[in-house]
Amino acid sequence: MRVYQTNEIKNIALLGSAGSGKTTLAESMLFESGITKRRGSVEAKNTVSDYFPVEQEYGYSVFPTVFHTEWNNKKLNIIDCPGSDDFVGGAITALNVTDQAVILINGQYGPEVGTQNNFRYTEKIQKPVIFLINQLDSEKCDFDSIINSMQDIYGSKCVQVQYPLQTGAMFNSLIDVLLMKKYSWSPEGGAPTIEDIPAEEMDKALELHKTLVEAAAENDESLMEKFFESETLTEDEMREGIRKGLVTRSVFPVFCVCAGKDMGVRRLMEFLGNVVPFVSEMPKVHNSRGEEVEPNAAGPESLYFFKTGMEPHIGEVSYFKVMSGKVKVGDDLTNADRGSKERIAQIYACAGATRIPVDELQAGDIGCTVKLKDVKTGNTLNGKDCENKYDFIKYPNPKYSRAVSAVNEQETEKMMVAITRMRQEDPTWVVEQSKELRQTIVHGQGEFHLRTLKWRIENIDKIQIKFQEPRIPYRETITKSARADYRHKKQSGGAGQFGEVHLIVEPYAEGMPDPTTFKFNGQEFKMNIKGKEVVDLEWGGKLVFINSVVGGAIDTRFMPAILKGIMERMEQGPLTGSYARDVRVIVYDGKMHPVDSNELSFMLAARSAFSEAFKNAGPKILEPIYDLEVYVPADFMGDVMGDLQGRRAMIMGMDSEAGYQKLQVKIPLKELSNYSISLSSITGGRASFTTKFASYELVPNDIQQQLIQEHEREIAEKEN
Repeated sequence: MRVYQTNEIKNIALLGSAGSGKTTLAESMLFESGITKRRGSVEAKNTVSDYFPVEQEYGYSVFPTVFHTEWNNKKLNIIDCPGSDDFVGGAITALNVTDQAVILINGQYGPEVGTQNNFRYTEKIQKPVIFLINQLDSEKCDFDSIINSMQDIYGSKCVQVQYPLQTGAMFNSLIDVLLMKKYSWSPEGGAPTIEDIPAEEMDKALELHKTLVEAAAENDESLMEKFFESETLTEDEMREGIRKGLVTRSVFPVFCVCAGKDMGVRRLMEFLGNVVPFVSEMPKVHNSRGEEVEPNAAGPESLYFFKTGMEPHIGEVSYFKVMSGKVKVGDDLTNADRGSKERIAQIYACAGATRIPVDELQAGDIGCTVKLKDVKTGNTLNGKDCENKYDFIKYPNPKYSRAVSAVNEQETEKMMVAITRMRQEDPTWVVEQSKELRQTIVHGQGEFHLRTLKWRIENIDKIQIKFQEPRIPYRETITKSARADYRHKKQSGGAGQFGEVHLIVEPYAEGMPDPTTFKFNGQEFKMNIKGKEVVDLEWGGKLVFINSVVGGAIDTRFMPAILKGIMERMEQGPLTGSYARDVRVIVYDGKMHPVDSNELSFMLAARSAFSEAFKNAGPKILEPIYDLEVYVPADFMGDVMGDLQGRRAMIMGMDSEAGYQKLQVKIPLKELSNYSISLSSITGGRASFTTKFASYELVPNDIQQQLIQEHEREIAEKEN
């Protein structure tokens, strides 16, 4: 395989909803370019893309698959991305290291919520988009309706390049209005027969051709002038205008294909090779210092590792993009993130599970290597005198969480090693050892996402694991002031223990004035503040600790011990054992003994006094509330809203956005536990959602009593 120059390389991401046919299209592209000698199928479990056991088990793409084709003296690096929103990390990774998105649309359903999600990702990072309507041979395909929907959603930028003469089982021909030709295929697909457009189609073709010419001309002043003069452009001028329009997202060309029968694939590849932007024509990537990095083969050597695959008999396969310079076999590089040295012993061009050895890759190219010592996903390897690092990939927040544990506790460490290793393959799996909840929590993008992790641990690593609902990180606080005192006294020969603490607790709010007086049972307590400490609690909220002791009743050297005792009880609230927050504590009196008083005595006295006062201060449980945005087809709005109302959710607003409805909701975290499963069930997988922590709010009284009773039962079970 020859070395391709930067201006001969194009990087493309294949996106689309589950079932839109990306993997089948990839098979046809590989076959058409001669990389493979036969087309595999998802049903036969022999495709280049879905070659991992878990993908063959479920019949879905789980990981993004990197492959390349060589077409008309150009190299097309293509990343086939998973369609399920549970595996969105693969799509986001691919978009960040490629320069062009091809979004497939299922001809049976038209634009789906997954289509809109993919488009939003391209919008965030400003990547060009080509739409590809697939499965035109489906009996349910209504092409005109799909085009109308797309233009409603994406506007006039959505411009047809092709349209089919008919859809359904008899589909075998289309009109290309860029080339103004009719393409038709035999039942086997492959090479088309190219003919003049039939007379009965000419008016429609000319109208669409004019629209395409106008869209191309709008992206270049000289082309616009020529269009005004002659009302037409040459084929090459149209290509140039469309290329510029792709880069600026001013035009979204629409193509047609039947990937399963290899119809239209060759023409698509011609367009990808001839028209879509080269790496060198796209906006420059910035390193972590904000400096532009030019994809220049003559520049300093810099590789960004965007994916790690774990493969049997090989181990780690590390996928990289050459950000600048060129990489050759035998190069010695430095890991900018970890400080370690690495030698590139082998370089491969990728074709799924097949790897083709190459000696060199130039700036902008994508490849992989094996047997690196210390390179993880997201790391950068640099050559001499280069200090680049990259952090441009931003993943969405998790949507689904489960507490995970090994069925056999002795295999816990092995389980953690397996999960940590798999996170290298998919950074949207997030593992958290929660001290607060006393659980290991695995966060992911959905139930299917975590089920896949479980399948792999049990079938590949042979470790049986179980999932449980994670505990909720409740918080405790108080709603009124209360007073308590406690004497800790212990005598057992020799020096004893003595400490007495009198304190007041009250709710704390940011900016409230310092206390002056309190009244309890008709008795007034005046405060004379000697010292104040504000503790920003690591779990949120504050503890304000005030020393108001007068007359030397408690020596100031014991105040840190008193604060420590209070903090211990803040870490385990009396209602449910949850963290307490937003409390002000005023220590105003006490007693000490000249011999028996020490730090431990005052710590224990303060802990008990605080606990008693807290229980008498109208204690309340707070629960985490999340902002939830649900993207749902209008047909399902009623059912989705009904389900949300049953989850104590508060609808804050609703909008129409790009062909679907967007609900803005406040919802308790407790009610989100199984939401991804429920939403998928209600909408047939056609809705999606995002979440973000909002605040802590008081739980209703009936739920508070239920939580307290559950906590008391847990304590009783432990004691028995």
